[in-house]
Amino acid sequence: MIPPVNVSGHLTSAAVGQTDIDPAETREWLEAFDAVVSREGQQRAQYLFDRLADHALGRGVQSARARVTPYCNTIPLARQPHYPGDEALEAKLAAAIRWNALVMVMRANRDGLEQGGHIASYASAADLFEVGFQHFFKGSAQAGGGDLVFFQPHSAPGVYARAFLEGHLSEQQLDHYRREIGGHGLSSYPHPWLMPDFWQFPTGSMGLGPINAIYQARFLRYLHHRGLSESSQRRVWGFFGDGEMDEPESIGALSLAAREGLDHLSFVINCNLQRLDGPVRGNGRIVDELEALFTGAGWHVIKVLWSSDWDFLFARDTTGELLRAFANTVDGQFQTLSANDGAYNRERFFAQSPELAALVADLSDADIDRLRRGGHDVRKLHAAYAAAVAHRGQPTVILAKTMKGFGMGSIGQGRMTTHQQKKLDTDQLRDFRDRFGLPLPDAGLDELPFYRPAEDSAELRYLRARREALGGYLPRRRMQASAAVAVPPAPVWAGFALNADSKEMSTTMAVVRMLGNLLKDAELGPRIVPIVADEARTFGMASLFRQVGIYSPHGQLYEPEDLGSMLYYREETSGQILEEGISEAGAISSWIAAATSYSVSDTPMLPFYIYYSMFGYQRVGDLVWAAADQRARGFLLGATSGRTTLNGEGLQHQDGSSLVMFATVPNCRSFDPTFAYEIAVLLEHGMRAMLEQQRDEFYYLTVGNANLAQPSLPAGIDSADIVRGLYRLPGATSAGVQLLGSGAIMAEVLRAQVLLREDFGIEAAVWSATSYSELQREGIECERLTRLGRPTEAPWVERAFADSRGPIIAASDYVRAWPELIRAFVPRRYLTLGTDGFGRSDTRAGLRAFFEVDAESIVIAALHALAQEGALADTQVVVARERYRRTHCDASPWRL
Repeated sequence: MIPPVNVSGHLTSAAVGQTDIDPAETREWLEAFDAVVSREGQQRAQYLFDRLADHALGRGVQSARARVTPYCNTIPLARQPHYPGDEALEAKLAAAIRWNALVMVMRANRDGLEQGGHIASYASAADLFEVGFQHFFKGSAQAGGGDLVFFQPHSAPGVYARAFLEGHLSEQQLDHYRREIGGHGLSSYPHPWLMPDFWQFPTGSMGLGPINAIYQARFLRYLHHRGLSESSQRRVWGFFGDGEMDEPESIGALSLAAREGLDHLSFVINCNLQRLDGPVRGNGRIVDELEALFTGAGWHVIKVLWSSDWDFLFARDTTGELLRAFANTVDGQFQTLSANDGAYNRERFFAQSPELAALVADLSDADIDRLRRGGHDVRKLHAAYAAAVAHRGQPTVILAKTMKGFGMGSIGQGRMTTHQQKKLDTDQLRDFRDRFGLPLPDAGLDELPFYRPAEDSAELRYLRARREALGGYLPRRRMQASAAVAVPPAPVWAGFALNADSKEMSTTMAVVRMLGNLLKDAELGPRIVPIVADEARTFGMASLFRQVGIYSPHGQLYEPEDLGSMLYYREETSGQILEEGISEAGAISSWIAAATSYSVSDTPMLPFYIYYSMFGYQRVGDLVWAAADQRARGFLLGATSGRTTLNGEGLQHQDGSSLVMFATVPNCRSFDPTFAYEIAVLLEHGMRAMLEQQRDEFYYLTVGNANLAQPSLPAGIDSADIVRGLYRLPGATSAGVQLLGSGAIMAEVLRAQVLLREDFGIEAAVWSATSYSELQREGIECERLTRLGRPTEAPWVERAFADSRGPIIAASDYVRAWPELIRAFVPRRYLTLGTDGFGRSDTRAGLRAFFEVDAESIVIAALHALAQEGALADTQVVVARERYRRTHCDASPWRL
């Protein structure tokens, strides 16, 4: 009988912590259970075990059993299916791929190139990938579409090496690994932006792959339930490292996958026990820890720890001595054992007890040296993958124990320094070649030749046949959707904003109303995905509950408390809103899945994720960059934007930086609109760009919660200038000072215009600066073209102010770095005001005075600039300071 073990690796209290007062009775119970397993099978035994456990709990008997099974394979030899592949040919293919992956990295680091790269990670994961490629990963030609595969980033050389054998990458490309400038290069890790027809998902930032895989799997289910895509047969595979699972994002959404029953999702964790610098858990066992974690989260766990070479040892071990030894060996020691030979393992592991030594007494040291970990056995892996595909009702995680640097011999196998290993000498290369039986002569081995079998060889015929049977090659990425989606004209869904006629509303209210109208469009409406992180009512979106419902794979199994209201909380299987709970990382991951559906599922969707602007980029900036890398298309709406608009919430809720952060993302177009008509123009432009023109860009728009009298779109305003980022509001054509405003602070700019006229007799023109980042990008490009001998028009900022006069004052509810983006292109004196520092609680008026961005501060700034230019007496500035009670000159209080 197998002795039970707990998470720490020791025998459970049932075995060693209690005295058995009636051994005969205990034996009868255990024999009875064994009889059920033998006669009626494991399923019946599991049912009885679970019923007994429930019954015990009902009687107040608590179980101290940890969620960890013995340190052996989950699928025993007796239940292991026949391996359907040609193991000999697959071994030859795998050897060629291993070699080419090794050579690729070595070439990238020879002759002083020092480009980096990783050998050891793929060496450990090669069989994990190859079993999938040969037997499980479905290509896009399969009925219902292909599988989605998230590849472990450090193993990218192995994926390239396979594509080389398939004929999809050339030797020249492999020779330019990590050298992308000038063409022919291959990116370091999976980067769709850099290889748009190859990599589908970016996984290079550790920890983002797992959460994105979960939400992609969830979105496939969403599309299926809503009848938009037949995705029910598609599977999501995620290959991740055991050290990577320490990232919070890696485990943050595990419960969602279980809660929603995503049984088409499988994680394969490469448990090579090794981080970059040392063991993942030197004094514990990461496999046990992950088993407890995933089991507790509701996942189906399959362990693949030992290869077929161990099966006869387990069969010999009738007393459980081998498992007992495993239970008392921690990962740090496992790594030491793996880095040494058979003689060392005999002495240090098998000599722990006479019973253990007897198990290997007739084995040579070489035989012991050949005892492998399960992640290097294609039969064991195939059995696990097949079980994962067949399992229903839960996502599955496969914990595959491997050896980092497998096959690299004494230089890298299981060693602490293996992650940094990028070079092998001639003898080590020869050993690697011999270890995997590659037909490469000694002569020229130092030249690091790539190896590809003949085109008509049995190996390549087999490779092509397997991929043809599975529906084509991967990774592959669709660059455009097969059909564009028509966008209705703005007057249809935003007429109220274009012709607002001074009606009061916040821009948040306006954008939600526009969203509600767009949802009614017959073609576009079903493709809109509203996403919120538990703030729908805050943002006035409760009306959408009734209109389109909240998505839930289970429908609504309860009677909502607010059922009697018009806007009750309505969940349904075909619901359209994704209400993600308090999880910004989850919500942005949902947004990424929807924003990339045009590529992943050939189903263009238009996600709108609305959230507190402060809890956007600074909470999930890494995921925003992953979205950019994956060429996402959609809208991010930063609500209650600005540092002074959310007046009562204080420091942690007041956003003064998101626009600057988004400005650093190359394919994100960031805007800080003031008026509802501006939002209508920007939404229409963005939708046409993303859905009709299929441009790989996404949009960040700030929206506010203050009710303002909204003007209609002024006659004569060119919508293109709103998109460019700057245009002048009507009136004050002969103004002697230019005021720039946007978003939450525009009301203060307009009030400053009045104060300048009424208190000082100065006319000021007001400009709406919808996007400083767009203006800066255009200015930089103009400057560059001119520098390189292709004169072009002057930057828009320069042209816009050409016919105006006087100093230019820009006020923003964001840090001064936001309006400072255009300083290089402003043709005259330029003064910026912003909300640098920490936010705090007070009234809006108090906050704006504190940060010196209120109307009075803008007036003082304008007067001071005029005085510096000699257009105004200095005494006027003094008068303004006294009139507005701004005579203090202490250090900036917001910097303290």
